[in-house]
Amino acid sequence: MFAEFSVAVQVCLGVGLVAGQHLKVPQFHLFYGFVAFITIGLLYAYRQQLMHRIYLLYGFGGLFVMGLGIRAVLVAKG
Repeated sequence: MFAEFSVAVQVCLGVGLVAGQHLKVPQFHLFYGFVAFITIGLLYAYRQQLMHRIYLLYGFGGLFVMGLGIRAVLVAKG
């Protein structure tokens, strides 16, 4: 629950900064943020169907979101 909320807050703040402050950010940084947002939604949607493998779902899903976050940070710095 906390992961979904924190990713949603980060996406909302990012959209607000880009729209309100007219900041220039790399396009792939935005792409990785929205993919992370969609991934969290998919993990949440499949939790009931994969209840017998919930730890596997959240484990691999968390690693995937972590990889997206690392890539987004590296792209934003470069």
